[in-house]
Amino acid sequence: MTHARHRAARRPSTPLTVAAAAATEQLGTVGRRSVVAAATSGLVVSSVLGAAPAMASPTDDASALAAVDTAALTAGARAVLETGPVVTAPADAAWTIDAPDLKVVLPVVKAPAPVRSSSSSSTSRSTDRVANNPIPAAVSGNAVLEIAAKYVGVPYVSGGSSPSGFDCSGFLQYVFKQLGISLPRTTSAIHHAGQIISRSDAKPGDIIWSPGHVAIYAGGNTQIDAPRPGKTIQFRSIWQSSPVFIRIG
Repeated sequence: MTHARHRAARRPSTPLTVAAAAATEQLGTVGRRSVVAAATSGLVVSSVLGAAPAMASPTDDASALAAVDTAALTAGARAVLETGPVVTAPADAAWTIDAPDLKVVLPVVKAPAPVRSSSSSSTSRSTDRVANNPIPAAVSGNAVLEIAAKYVGVPYVSGGSSPSGFDCSGFLQYVFKQLGISLPRTTSAIHHAGQIISRSDAKPGDIIWSPGHVAIYAGGNTQIDAPRPGKTIQFRSIWQSSPVFIRIG
């Protein structure tokens, strides 16, 4: 004979029993007065549960949250707000932002010094000399002075007779040679190479002679010559105390 097993009788589950179970669970967790309402088929059931936290069952969860007095919390927050400083601003207040002044300083970059070749050195000296002692107006149209002016800035070289360096007599010999006129190489010989004239009769292009030195007259109180060691060919004032003027040709 076979005995059949019967399930244990269970309480029927209805919307009312589900609501009651939920209310009981909420009571153990929150521990506050609650109102449970369940609605089914238009029926509303209210149950006032008055269990206080001290009356909770010993089997309740030990980690249940403590009751929170929200009214007290609200009152504390209100007190902080009332005692805190109040900051107000007029409606037409203007807002400004202070920005620091920035100054950009760029490094100064110096341009490299130009490399001067030997071929341009004489030209540079000539330019500097002309700037310091302008070429006289008498040069224009005067064949002797126009040729002589090309060598302004050439250094004095003892015994020199070329554009790389001249002494006084070598300079005059080189200039007049380009005009087809041959002059002696020494100052003493040049003294006797032409006709001696007075200073008042002298014209630009004539020769000025003094013991040991010769130059070319440039009009007024100026001359062009190769002065002495350390100097260059230049236009300058007549410095000789008693110069002799000589006309060639």
